[in-house]
Amino acid sequence: MMNLRRFIRFLPLLCVMLALPAISFAQFGISITIAPPELVTYSQPICPEDGYIWTPGYWAYGPDGYFWVPGTWVEPPTEGVLWTPGYWGWSGGAYAWNVGYWGPTVGFYGGVNYGFGYGGSGYQGGRWNNNRFSYNTSVNNVNRANIHNTYNETVINNTSRNNVSYNGGTGGITARATPAEESVARAQHTPPTAAQTSHQQAARGNHELLASVNHGNPPIAATSKPGELSGRGVVPARAAPAENKPLENRGAAAPPVARTPPAPSGARPEPTVAHPEAPAGHVNAAPVARSTEQPARAPARTMAQTPEDRPARANTAPAPPVRQQTPPPRAESAPRPPPAAAQHEAAPRPAPAPRPQQPAHESAPRPEKKTDSR
Repeated sequence: MMNLRRFIRFLPLLCVMLALPAISFAQFGISITIAPPELVTYSQPICPEDGYIWTPGYWAYGPDGYFWVPGTWVEPPTEGVLWTPGYWGWSGGAYAWNVGYWGPTVGFYGGVNYGFGYGGSGYQGGRWNNNRFSYNTSVNNVNRANIHNTYNETVINNTSRNNVSYNGGTGGITARATPAEESVARAQHTPPTAAQTSHQQAARGNHELLASVNHGNPPIAATSKPGELSGRGVVPARAAPAENKPLENRGAAAPPVARTPPAPSGARPEPTVAHPEAPAGHVNAAPVARSTEQPARAPARTMAQTPEDRPARANTAPAPPVRQQTPPPRAESAPRPPPAAAQHEAAPRPAPAPRPQQPAHESAPRPEKKTDSR
């Protein structure tokens, strides 16, 4: 009677397991009806030690719903093995979790593009060479000063990076396992290490890693080593909107700083050249020095214009170098023969022709009367 009750309890679970394909049967973990969230975008922390292999982050399910298990570097259980990530697969009306495993070759992981060498099929992040793991630096963050067994090989993924975290169902990935990948799933392999299991349990106990709390952007997206959910090796989620906005703001703030220096240099000297009479409103010292020279010349020209009257104005029309030569001789010749009275006599002199024949007594009193009028 007791055995019958146990059989009835596990009958629904048995039905789901029978509905799953053989590749998922050997790795079945848990099944639910709610699709997992999209994969988290993050940067890979640097490899802590030689020989560690990267295991990508994933969404696990617990009593409080989905929670994020950060990606981390893991020491493999033995030499010559690679990690096949777990994945969510839709079958029999539910999402079932296929547990990851270690093996000599990488098997099927739902076509999910986890990144960092796990592009949906196989693993391009590294390979074993003479019982030593070599890292592909094009997809792995490795310090080549400490780890020398590296190579650089471009990885081309045939699948697009759409952050979908499950295979099958509505909106899921449609990839199917190849015959070679099915044989790998049926072969003998090693389950996750104790460090990986404790790493998932630590993530389960962290309230901030719940999808209902972080809304797909966990504060701990990846770690340098399993179980280390704090410290320098922790990497947060990299949300595109949160990072692009400050970058755009910095780029927008830079142009005004670069535009301000040319503005005063290009705008202020132009008015000083076109209007030398108003240097007082400028702040720069260079235009003020130039403007002080021009007003000093201006009063000298006005003094030359007052004695010479109209003929001096006609001579000021030419270029400035001619002005400097003409005013000194004319200023000396004009005032010397006649005193100040010659200014008013300039107009009557050309009119009377016989004046030189008259006696000198008539010309002498005329200038004295004009000076008295002043």
